[in-house]
Amino acid sequence: MKPLELLEQQIQQLDGKDYGAYQSLKGSWQYPHFELHIDRIPKDPYAPPGTGVFRARVTRDRAGISEDMSSSRIREIALRDYLARQFHRQCVRINKGRRGTGNSGLITILEPGQTILERTSVALTDRYVEARFFIGMPASGRKIQAGIAESMLFEELPQILQQSLLAESLDLEELGKHLQTAEDAEFIRDQLHSRELVAFIADGAVLPRASGVDQRPLETSTVVRFKSPESLRVSFEPPNAGTITGMGIPKGVTLIVGGGYHGKSTLLQALELGIYNHIPGDGREYCVSLPETVKVRAASGRSVVNTDISAFIKDIPLQEATTSFSTVNASGSTSQAAFISEVMEVGAEVILVDEDTSATNFMIRDKRMQELVTKKHEPITAFVDRVRQLYEEHEISTILVMGGSGDYLSVADCVIQMLNFEPYDVSERAREIATRYTTERVEEGERTFRRPRPRFPLSDGLDPRNEYGHFRISAPEPRQLIFGQNKVDLADVEQLMEKAQTKAIGLAIEQAKQYMDGKTELKRVVELAMSSIREEGLDVLDRKLTGDLAQFRGLEFASVLNRMRSLAVNPETPDEGVISSESPSKTSS
Repeated sequence: MKPLELLEQQIQQLDGKDYGAYQSLKGSWQYPHFELHIDRIPKDPYAPPGTGVFRARVTRDRAGISEDMSSSRIREIALRDYLARQFHRQCVRINKGRRGTGNSGLITILEPGQTILERTSVALTDRYVEARFFIGMPASGRKIQAGIAESMLFEELPQILQQSLLAESLDLEELGKHLQTAEDAEFIRDQLHSRELVAFIADGAVLPRASGVDQRPLETSTVVRFKSPESLRVSFEPPNAGTITGMGIPKGVTLIVGGGYHGKSTLLQALELGIYNHIPGDGREYCVSLPETVKVRAASGRSVVNTDISAFIKDIPLQEATTSFSTVNASGSTSQAAFISEVMEVGAEVILVDEDTSATNFMIRDKRMQELVTKKHEPITAFVDRVRQLYEEHEISTILVMGGSGDYLSVADCVIQMLNFEPYDVSERAREIATRYTTERVEEGERTFRRPRPRFPLSDGLDPRNEYGHFRISAPEPRQLIFGQNKVDLADVEQLMEKAQTKAIGLAIEQAKQYMDGKTELKRVVELAMSSIREEGLDVLDRKLTGDLAQFRGLEFASVLNRMRSLAVNPETPDEGVISSESPSKTSS
């Protein structure tokens, strides 16, 4: 560990030199109350924040982080999340921002969103707490500005660390609330299965968001807080908040109906993000869904690779059998069928569907259309004829937003009507209407719903090198992945919330190529990839100890892999040496 005085001397000697001279500062430096590790400094002032890695490490005793604050995994994740938020808040308050060329003068950390996620921006061990962040070393043009660098490293950074990582400077009541909120939400989620529920929305929740691109709660005097119908009201006793009541959505097939602009999609969006824990003040703190809940939709133009969509689509003219369907330009119906088959393949338990983002011909065929276009000439089996089989044969529940087709009333277990943003249980009335007004349409599904055939991916084509031969995996946006020379469109993977998740998935796919031998089922590949992360943490994905990775689910891992146009799958089912999800664990290297 080098002394702080030497760092000060070196910076002064760099004044006016070419920007590349900053590389001489790399190493570990001892401050009075923390260590600064400069692992990577960009060679250009215009380089994006992710290209630089600075780590500040404070001993746990000095930080005042008690064992109780991280006594469980969920509390530790929430603690790290809170500290990252404080660091970002202090960067905004103390750091003077960009000064000079490009990102010069900037001190920043990965900005958290509304969800409490495990991120690599703050690490915690038995000995220390470590923040990982970016410093844009200052320059005018390409000439070093030593005076500003001294101010950043010897004044601003120590203040940021003092105010964000030391318990003596934190609002401990706010911190406690942060930990308890995550703990209580996780408690409720863990109870859903035993209560025969797939989701829960707490009374008093604020579901509307500020805008379509802003996940913060809508704050107006007209916001209607959620109130459960009495017939669906359940209660939980989490460890901190006391009794929490709200609407429990039962397993089976649930419809969310109502007129336009009455809150149907807003409720569904809360359910799709109920897989995450939310920060205090978000409004959805106790809106939770089963962890294996997936929102599916149509995505015209996406690629599909050797996917079994035969449960929904068969006998396409001039096409091979749909038990192994491939296309580089899927239609709305084939993309939605593929999406459902793909998530079934890797263990989805709840499927969410919004008619607004679905292919109409995939969702329904009414009596008149059945008369005009006979089943002999229609390769698509509508979802309405499969949704009950999904639950009864595979225990996969479905929640649908449906405002345009009453045919779904005949297959629903529970019907919730949204009226002026308030939910009403209209299940009994829906059954009466379904009995009184028969549809006369013919059910077109087969007697059984066979699970999709497993696929066995190959690593061929998954090359992370760009056109210049350099390793490149990045995520410009939460729903866009750059993998080598490939740009992966993830617009339909709506449960990805942060680009740190997407980048982590890209790195995980690169690492999981070791399992893609054409004999290992896709589900097993996902399990092995996620197991490695569970055992070693997200740092296993990048040994450079970056601060820009966040936790993701195996379901999103599979969804991203399935949308990579260079994905290759063994066209034949292996006869020998097949490694399935029931096989013994395969150790990762």
